Amino acid sequence: MTTAGEVTHELRVRTDDGAELAVSVLAPLAGTGPAADVVLVHGWAHTRRAWGTVADRLIRAGHRVVLYDQRGHGASTLGRSPVSVERLGADLAAVLGETGAREAVVVGHSGGGFAALSYASVSPSAGRLRGLVLLGTAAHGQDTPDSEVRMMGSALFSRALRVPWLGRRLLGSTMGRAVDPVVREVNRQMFAAAVPRVRAEFFRCTRGWDVREALKAVTVPAVVVHGDADKVIDGALARALAQVLPGARFEEAAGAGHMLPLERPLLAVGAVAELAAR
Repeated sequence: MTTAGEVTHELRVRTDDGAELAVSVLAPLAGTGPAADVVLVHGWAHTRRAWGTVADRLIRAGHRVVLYDQRGHGASTLGRSPVSVERLGADLAAVLGETGAREAVVVGHSGGGFAALSYASVSPSAGRLRGLVLLGTAAHGQDTPDSEVRMMGSALFSRALRVPWLGRRLLGSTMGRAVDPVVREVNRQMFAAAVPRVRAEFFRCTRGWDVREALKAVTVPAVVVHGDADKVIDGALARALAQVLPGARFEEAAGAGHMLPLERPLLAVGAVAELAAR
């Protein structure tokens, strides 16, 4: 990925079930003051690429930025364990440990938010968490219908995604109004590159998942951002998440859809700045 900073190193974090997670660690610009580490966790059927603008602005502000492809996505392998939100939280813990990130602001989008919440609910006092930025995500209510799971894993859907105009149209409901066509194309390319079986397994894994009770003990500051045009995760679920986290505030993004890292990257940057300054 291209940013204004320098990739200090690329590494592969091996998990306890044999997955290898592809990780980038970006150094801040020379001459910028030290700031909090930031770990960026992408949503399902995306990759580290989704964070390009966000990462660029963060390293300009002096942050050390850690990005990784979630298991089965991009350059990361799937591992032996069945896909579960708890497993993804453990992956995040492994990345935090291997990269030496402490007092980090973790930014999670959609399924990346599920991973961040799972990690926080299990390890609220682990010393590696300074704050949470939660974009287009929820703590419960993600019971994906069988029909959608089958579609995500189907060869027909995958072939359609590979046709640029058709793929952009199929994914049109994932974004809000007045989105740059280039941004829509980047979204399509990531979805089209995802392995169909992986897409299906990830969308299936949240059935019955509800971490609200555990989150009541998570007192780190948090910012929950949700697009008012999000058709993937209901805004009421995002508000419920903000209400259950003791240190959270809720922010609604007018006209934005579900893909906030691509649509409104500066909202994530601003939320990180807010939490890092505390």
